Amino acid sequence: MKKFIMILLISTLILIACSHDNVVEKTLVVLQGVDATTLDPIMHTDTPTGNVEYQIFDTLLSRNSSMEIVNNIAKSYENLSETRWLITIEEEVFFHDGVSLTAKDVKYSIERILDPEMNSPRRGYYDSINSVEEISDYQVIIETKYPNPVILSRLAELRVVPKHYIEEVGNQEFSINPIGSGPYKLESWVRDEEIVLVRNDNYWKGKTDIAKVLFKPVPESSARVMALQANQADIITNVPPHQIDEINSADNISTRSVDSTRFIMLAQTIKRDLVNDVRVREAINLAINTESIISNILGDNAILSTQPVCNFDLGYNPNIEPLGYDPERAIELLTKVGAVNETIVMHAPSGRYSMDKEVAEAIQADLSYVGLEVDLQFIEWGAYVGSIISGQIDADIWLIGWGSATFDAGTTLKQWLHTSQNMSQYRLSESRNEYIDNLIDQGLSTLDNTIREEIYHKILEEIQNDIPFVNLYQQKDIYGSSNRINWKPRSDEVIKVAEISWNE
Repeated sequence: MKKFIMILLISTLILIACSHDNVVEKTLVVLQGVDATTLDPIMHTDTPTGNVEYQIFDTLLSRNSSMEIVNNIAKSYENLSETRWLITIEEEVFFHDGVSLTAKDVKYSIERILDPEMNSPRRGYYDSINSVEEISDYQVIIETKYPNPVILSRLAELRVVPKHYIEEVGNQEFSINPIGSGPYKLESWVRDEEIVLVRNDNYWKGKTDIAKVLFKPVPESSARVMALQANQADIITNVPPHQIDEINSADNISTRSVDSTRFIMLAQTIKRDLVNDVRVREAINLAINTESIISNILGDNAILSTQPVCNFDLGYNPNIEPLGYDPERAIELLTKVGAVNETIVMHAPSGRYSMDKEVAEAIQADLSYVGLEVDLQFIEWGAYVGSIISGQIDADIWLIGWGSATFDAGTTLKQWLHTSQNMSQYRLSESRNEYIDNLIDQGLSTLDNTIREEIYHKILEEIQNDIPFVNLYQQKDIYGSSNRINWKPRSDEVIKVAEISWNE
């Protein structure tokens, strides 16, 4: 059945190619494991969705390929005080409908995220902002409630949206039929099939080399590889490690890899009865042979994680040791608790991360070995991420990846530990929660990197005893690429089509 689906997929892609005739040779085809969940940039936090909408919208600031913060729509910024930033905007930026982008759009874009009625999963990214004041048509002053060391990083993520258009069509229509000021415009979106973008010939930075882009969700990694081999894809994500040599042996395609900011972990829903006991959480950690997963499933294209932050981040603690693999000790703990032969519910995506289905099945086998019956459920990505960001996930443990765009451990710790966040699973006791919340708040309100790093180290050491996560591995991103394009992958996983050009 799977083979038939793969053949059908390739046939479909070939038909698409034939239908475009000569246009197809100037159409960039990108295959990701999952479809976008929305095209409203404030209503998601996942990378596959971002890779689509990043082409449609411009950010206030930006990160270059070296991950340095640079100007973008903001042509300059000035720190007036510890809490006040003057942002001057480029004057020749236009939305796709020809309307000028001005300070009112910047103000609206921030306030829309902060609006409680929007329930944006990005609200916590910007909740330090106290006010946005329009000084002129092309200047704003952003004032924060306290000194925010990552405010520029957050402004480098801020997609500026058109106030006039959203007020005209409403949030729902905007989420499926957006306009922005970016290098590409939406032509069509057929959910779970394809998203087609066309070049914005009036882009303020000049026309890009790629005239048309097709984003297509293909959950099966082997099907993505087959499409690449058939010359029906230019970029595919999450190449299976065992197919790297096969791809590199071909004349017209190759793999391209980069050390990623993304780490993969198993979150544990502490409020649920079974994993509410720290001995069960410890047993789950000890039962999972992560080194075997890295070696045998990922082909050593990952490194062992010891903490829920990336080793690129300010605040990563090199002194923390992994709990290790000790199934006998896991059995002892589960026996003491009386949890042997208990059923544990596990959720996981399939197609979102490299080999995620196989990793989840390996975890299931490891837990079954120590006496936990695992009800493993693979959830469609849109529903899965929706349940996570709303804090409504109905599972004891669940596989998830995270990569921070700020390169600061505090933002990740806030997202996953601070009890003000829906996604936080760290709810042990009122006093414990308050203690960790306060440490996170302290770290994210000082501009001194040394002090901030010390605070983050302390937090990471503190939660080791609570074991809210199974820290699995930090991945290496492996892409398959057609040799007809000039393109270098980024460590933040963002695919910027404007940075890609044809070799032909």
